[in-house]
Amino acid sequence: MKITVAGSGAWGTALAICLCNNGHEVTLWSHNPDKAAAMDKERINPSLKGVVLPEALKVSGDAACIEESSMVVVASPSFAIRGVCRSIKPHLRDDVVLVSVTKGIEPGSLLRMSQIVEAETGKTVVALTGPSHAEEVSRGVPTAVVAACPDKEKAELVQDAFISDNFRVYTSPDIVGAELGGAVKNVIALCAGVVDGMGCGDNTKAMLMTRGLTEMARLGVSLGATKESFSGLSGVGDLIVTCTSQHSRNNRAGRLIGSGLSVAEAMEKSGGVVEGYYAAKSVWELAKKQNVDMPIINAAYSVLYENHDTQDVITLLMQRRRKAESEDLGWL
Repeated sequence: MKITVAGSGAWGTALAICLCNNGHEVTLWSHNPDKAAAMDKERINPSLKGVVLPEALKVSGDAACIEESSMVVVASPSFAIRGVCRSIKPHLRDDVVLVSVTKGIEPGSLLRMSQIVEAETGKTVVALTGPSHAEEVSRGVPTAVVAACPDKEKAELVQDAFISDNFRVYTSPDIVGAELGGAVKNVIALCAGVVDGMGCGDNTKAMLMTRGLTEMARLGVSLGATKESFSGLSGVGDLIVTCTSQHSRNNRAGRLIGSGLSVAEAMEKSGGVVEGYYAAKSVWELAKKQNVDMPIINAAYSVLYENHDTQDVITLLMQRRRKAESEDLGWL
């Protein structure tokens, strides 16, 4: 299959390597022709240290490289996804399969990434998401993700294109739940970094992750997702990997905030786009719109955007009114 990956960051590059190793004819497209030329010549992406690009992988800075592709993987950062879609739209085949691998919720519109891709291109989109650090996928570390789409045939086509001995792909019809898990977990991971930076223990992180998962599912169900999706790879799986990994920029940024740096300083020193920072505002707005109670998201918003003290915020969370753990269970 001829496939183009639109977006030459670490994640787009890792997926391009994965697809190339599966025997597809793959081109990695960058909106920056100079970056594309450098990657093509040097056969490396500086974001993936020690990883050499396969000889068969093409790198291009010309969007026309997309024109004959039967599948296009949109792998840009969330803030750039509309611009990327507008750049590639004139070059898309009528029967192209589009795959969104970006996690986030757009500020203002509060749309998920696949919704943006669909709105800009007019095509049905498959979301590929789950616990998958680019650094590990690019080195062939065993990984599992979910291809989510209401169209079963398209989800299975994406599954077939990506699946390998090192990269296992499951399918799901619940694209809402799959994408919300990927977006909200970035905020929880940033919070997990904060409590690490403050010197809190394992108990605190376990509490944060578990209750964060509850909030994630609560929001998802309000938007039509199934609760079961949040117990899978795109929910608890992605939450675990992002809250505990040294690869996570969200976690790194949170640690810096927890250790006493300002939010602005932490964003500057974290070494790249901290998706959880932007997602915190969007998820907070979405929760208000849906009238869904999300105390941890509220706390994150107050620290990131209202300059509240982290210790004061934790105290307020711990002093919330007493309640049952599950809203679905009752006494016999």
